[in-house]
Amino acid sequence: MEVLVIIGILFLALFVVVPLIERSKMRISSEESAKIARWIWPLIMIALVIQLIMMMMMRG
Repeated sequence: MEVLVIIGILFLALFVVVPLIERSKMRISSEESAKIARWIWPLIMIALVIQLIMMMMMRG
């Protein structure tokens, strides 16, 4: 039951946040988005390694 509540809250937040972002005047150029995008994969890999280390520490 808790999962359904969490999913419901996430969808509600999505329906509120998306229109606010669309009305926003802030625009990101393709150069800026390319700079941001090149950091995504390394940050994901770092997060996965940290999670793996934390799981190993909890088991051992």
